[in-house]
Amino acid sequence: MSTVRAKKHLGQHFLNDKSAAQKIVEALEPTLGFKHVLEVGPGMGVLSDFLLQKDAYETWLIDVDDESIVFLADKYPQLDNRLIHGDFLTLDFSRFFGDKMAVIGNFPYNISSQILFKILEERQRVVQMVGMFQKEVAERCVAKPGNKEYGILSVFLQAYYDVRYLFTVKAGAFNPPPKVLSGVIKMTRNDRDRLDCDEKLFWRVVKAAFNQRRKTLRNALSAVVPKDRMSNNPLYELRAERLSVEDFVTLTNEIANAIYQNDR
Repeated sequence: MSTVRAKKHLGQHFLNDKSAAQKIVEALEPTLGFKHVLEVGPGMGVLSDFLLQKDAYETWLIDVDDESIVFLADKYPQLDNRLIHGDFLTLDFSRFFGDKMAVIGNFPYNISSQILFKILEERQRVVQMVGMFQKEVAERCVAKPGNKEYGILSVFLQAYYDVRYLFTVKAGAFNPPPKVLSGVIKMTRNDRDRLDCDEKLFWRVVKAAFNQRRKTLRNALSAVVPKDRMSNNPLYELRAERLSVEDFVTLTNEIANAIYQNDR
């Protein structure tokens, strides 16, 4: 069986540490009730080898790389239509999966944020994600208020998922080795069916707050709601990095009321 060439434009760094691969797969929790696991960017199948040993769920693979698809089809003929040749970022999940599923992968680092936002879009279906990212991205995902790594990604992910940092993987575990360390995180859907606020406005507030993160929120959010309509809530005197998800929900509701009152 031939091998697959890692392609720089696809951000491919193939994991060749089987111990790390097994740890990533074992972090999945089928007791959450999912019956399908989708592996993103399997490459030559180091994670797939362990996934396909599991009977608790059905494993699906998706890869955009033509060469990987040919390799994987030859290696795993039993997959048949469970090997998807396509782009995860544009995948219509409803065509393939039911109400509960999990996502796993050694994700391409050049599209890490897009992958995470795709999972957020599918949050009513994706109950768990275990994945490898550049360490700095992984740290942003789990960062708490007051941490310099805490930002837009932290808030959006933690609004809907419990996010844990599992372990670090050194560059030598990959071929070719990346120039950075890698971090594995696990995201498990929390109990929030939806936020207790206007969710579209919440996203707008959070983005505006962090886009000017050096300013207090009274200044940073002035493009969302005029200062003269802001309350005396002390949260407005803080910078974005100090606020929890719940704090942002509180501010979103206040801003919604201010906008609504003005429109009456």
